Amino acid sequence: MPATPKITRPHAVLAVLFAGAFVMGCAEMLVVGMIDLIADDLAVSLSNAGALVTANALGLAIGGPVLTFLTTRFDRRHVLIAASAVFLVANLLPATIADYPVFLVARVVIGAVQGLFIAAAMITATAVTPPERAGRAMAVVISGFATASALGLPLGTLLGRAIGWRGAFVAVVLAALVVLVLVIVLLPSIPTASGSRAIGQARHAFAPRVLAVLAVSVLTFAGMQAAITYLVPFLDQVTGVEGGIVTAYLLLYGVATTVGSVLGGRFADANAPRMLVIGAAGVAASLGLMLAFGGSPWIAVLAVLGIGLMGMATTPSLQHRVVGLAGVGGPLAASLPASAVNVGIALGAFAGGVAIDIAGVTLAVVTGLGIAIIAIVAAWATSLLRVPIAEPASLASR
Repeated sequence: MPATPKITRPHAVLAVLFAGAFVMGCAEMLVVGMIDLIADDLAVSLSNAGALVTANALGLAIGGPVLTFLTTRFDRRHVLIAASAVFLVANLLPATIADYPVFLVARVVIGAVQGLFIAAAMITATAVTPPERAGRAMAVVISGFATASALGLPLGTLLGRAIGWRGAFVAVVLAALVVLVLVIVLLPSIPTASGSRAIGQARHAFAPRVLAVLAVSVLTFAGMQAAITYLVPFLDQVTGVEGGIVTAYLLLYGVATTVGSVLGGRFADANAPRMLVIGAAGVAASLGLMLAFGGSPWIAVLAVLGIGLMGMATTPSLQHRVVGLAGVGGPLAASLPASAVNVGIALGAFAGGVAIDIAGVTLAVVTGLGIAIIAIVAAWATSLLRVPIAEPASLASR
């Protein structure tokens, strides 16, 4: 890892990284809130419009690590400028071109540069802060995306329905322009350590110990998503809640994920391996609460809050742990947690859907609970992992 640069305004740097993460998170989630408007305007089915969400996720999960691998030798400042610029241009396409195939390709590109931005932002955030605050620095970037889900999604949806879905993407482009200017003006140079090559980083970033910790995140988020993906039908059929109250549940879930990502940074600095265990256990307990007492609106609220809070609280610890275990492969490994989370979301949504087809929404919660219990065991097992003494371990997790 490069030496920590002398930064006179680390808070300004972190604020820029938060803003970039927030704008990118809003762009990612906009399609979800306006999927019916997009389908009608482009004359495609809802499932085809939904593929725009999948395209973004695949771009992030696969394209993010690939782009990070290809840019490992470049200064992180230059990488963040390039990612922000490409993000801006890619979002101009859906805002100006009435063409579904172009929109689909643009979403893959948007997801890929989003993954690249996350990785470079994580390295930059930890480079401008003391080592003992690395988890909190990572949480700043993570909370930008979480806040986009909690606040950016509903605000963007309202804007899209007021001025059209293309107008909402124009707003994203304008916000991205502001972020690009701030990145150029405020971010410092964060060079890659001399002699650090992509192939060498890959050997450490994809070491079995790193992949094992990533698997914990896949399981944790799969457990969450098996239930949360189908929260609306669960509230309707089991809790007896519908209409505007359902929106309140979703908003509370978004707020819980934001709070969890912020608080999780402190726990990551204190003991990242333990937090992965606690987070998985919290998700399992919340799903158990939903399963046993989901018929009560108040208990269901507590369960939803618990799932969002405890699940997202693990993300700074995951990032901290992965970068630490990767050692000199940290810059490349920084892109992997986001991919693991997206894989977990996809697998959880699929598993929950299969469960619903078999026996309804209650089985989806049971499925999520079963996966979360496996995540607890996996988290405990990986808590024993350490960077071998022979390797550089300056960033090793405690």
